[in-house]
Amino acid sequence: MTHRLFVLDVPENTRVHEVAAAQETVKTLRIGPYVVLESDEPIVVDRRATGCRHAVWYSCVAGLAGCRITQWDKDALRVEAR
Repeated sequence: MTHRLFVLDVPENTRVHEVAAAQETVKTLRIGPYVVLESDEPIVVDRRATGCRHAVWYSCVAGLAGCRITQWDKDALRVEAR
């Protein structure tokens, strides 16, 4: 099942979607002001790889479709199918 993670396309979030898109199973597309990360597999983003400070990290998710957040802590953001 394809699931989508929406991230607002602002400079502060660029590394979030770049790190996620580096995964072979993740495709990116743009819908309005959002970068959409789409995959049939879980999407996992390592916070340290993004270089994001905590305030940006905990505000990067703009929406979800077909999935739920199963981890969102100081280490990683993980979304999986429902």
